[in-house]
Amino acid sequence: MIDIHNLSKEELIEQIKSLDEKAYRAEQIWHWLYAKGIKDFFEMKNLSPELQNKLNDNFTIHRPSIAVKQVSTDGTIKWLLKMEDGKQVEAVYIPEETRGTLCLSSQVGCTLTCSFCHTGTQRFVRNLTASEVLGQLLLAKDELDDWHEKPRITNIVMMGMGEPLYNYDNVAKALTIAMDRKGISFARRRITLSTSGVVPMIDKCGSELQVHLAISLHAVNDELRNMLVPLNKKYNLKMLLESCRNYPSNGHNRITFEYVMLDKLNDSVEHARELARLIKGIPAKINIIPFNPWPGSVYLCSSPEKIKAFSNTLNEAGYQAFVRTPRGQDILAACGQLKTDSERKSKSILNKEKCSS
Repeated sequence: MIDIHNLSKEELIEQIKSLDEKAYRAEQIWHWLYAKGIKDFFEMKNLSPELQNKLNDNFTIHRPSIAVKQVSTDGTIKWLLKMEDGKQVEAVYIPEETRGTLCLSSQVGCTLTCSFCHTGTQRFVRNLTASEVLGQLLLAKDELDDWHEKPRITNIVMMGMGEPLYNYDNVAKALTIAMDRKGISFARRRITLSTSGVVPMIDKCGSELQVHLAISLHAVNDELRNMLVPLNKKYNLKMLLESCRNYPSNGHNRITFEYVMLDKLNDSVEHARELARLIKGIPAKINIIPFNPWPGSVYLCSSPEKIKAFSNTLNEAGYQAFVRTPRGQDILAACGQLKTDSERKSKSILNKEKCSS
């Protein structure tokens, strides 16, 4: 059985033709899957019963299952999602007044070991398939009753568990399906892919996807970045920033540099001035992220005064520097807090539910 959400539109057309059906039937199926969110072939009303049976015999329509759902006091929703093999990842929905952002994971665990990030303390298990990346979006749309003209999910960020550029092919296929105009129809400008700096794949992403790029930077010299983001030992700041300079801007596509504020490590006015110097000439904005603590972390968040001074220095240098308001901290859903070590918590929760039922 073929997981239909793993198929690009071109692959779906070929599969449908192999069933002795006309290619236009694939377009109809695509519309049901991605414009309507239908999960049952027998609900695709403009298909013949014969074709519905063929589809049911050859394909599956699958969503991840919800192991645990948590809702923050600020309205943020975090889902712990279980894949068919039992592996789990987290996805987060962040509602705001003018938009709703969905944060998706790309790997079970993470290939990197960024020292300030909770996810980085979890061992890498495997890459997610295209269907599993896309399935997080489809499930969130189901949960939010979001299959209407005015969607509640307006933005996608690949900032969840994992390094998306180390699972590029599957992430690219999932995002390409999400961007298709005859389906979910996300605009490129509403999708942001965050990377710790996999330089060769940044170039590939720029030439093929051209979505917004966010760089998990966090330091202005190689010595400190080697400690915070060990990938820097392979692709140093000079290589990373050169790749950023070559990323297509399309007149509006500024690169976002993410910078977590760690007390007495990277948060001085001098650091801010050096950051402005490093990124000079790159169409960019800076997301300043107050460090979100997690159990066992060795870092402290910079003081509000230091964060303000850092932001003001960058603004004075001509950059837009936004201090990100932490969301979902009470459910460990904020930036850098995702980790399926919450799987242990979820199991205890599920066991309690079984006992009470």
